[in-house]
Formats: sequence, C-alpha cells, structure tokens
Amino acid sequence: MKNRRSRSTFFPETYRLRSPESAVTFLIAEDSARMRASIKRFLSTRIPNHHTIFEASDGSEAVELYEREHPDWVLMDIMMEPMDGLAASRRIISAHPDAKIIILTNFADKHTRQAAEEAGVRAFLPKEQLNDITSVLFEH
Repeated sequence: MKNRRSRSTFFPETYRLRSPESAVTFLIAEDSARMRASIKRFLSTRIPNHHTIFEASDGSEAVELYEREHPDWVLMDIMMEPMDGLAASRRIISAHPDAKIIILTNFADKHTRQAAEEAGVRAFLPKEQLNDITSVLFEH
C-alpha cells in the first residue's frame, strides 16, 4: 500500500484517564465484528471490571449511540458505510466539542491523518498499534 506509515499521532490537549482503575465508557465504531471483538478484548485486559463498552458497526450508528450514551471515549474506524468514521467524528465533535475520539485505521497516510486532525479527533492510531491506546488514555 502506498504511503502506509506505522506511526501513532497524538494531537494536543488530549484528556487522559487518571489510572486503569478509573471507571470509563467506550464506544467502538468499527464495521468488522471481528475487529470490534479484538478491541473489546484488549480493553477488557487493560481496564478490567471498570468499563462499559457500546458498539456501532458504522458511522451513523456511532453518532446515534454517542447522542444517547455520551461515552468517555470513542474508538473510531474510518472506512465504514454508509457514513465513514471521519464524517461521524465531525458530526459528533460539532455537537459535542469535548468528545474524545481516537481514530483506529489501516489507512495511515498523511492526508488521512490531516483530515482526522482537522475533524478534531484526539489521536490517530494504525490498527496494528492498538497497544498505543493505553498511552493516549493513561500517560501524562
């Protein structure tokens, strides 16, 4: 793939949790049920017994769930139909400027990173660097 980079990007003013023991809610927006399950397992090992996870299979469902549940963090894929993750992120952040969204994607090119930053997301992570989510959530 052209322009694929395996580098995490953390944008300024990222809110972080105090510790892995903090109660937290997540919304996982990912069209692949298998990937949603992987992210869910990952979170369960990092934040055992102190989290709630909501799941959306596309961007429009993510917007609806965000409106209803107001999760602490959104883990958003980009490539989803009918609404992609960047469009969903823009809609959520437009209505809720304090929304904390992390983009998880296989498309880590410069243009996509820039579009994510312009949308107002808190971090941009290639899916193969799922472990970096803990850096966004817990490190100062």
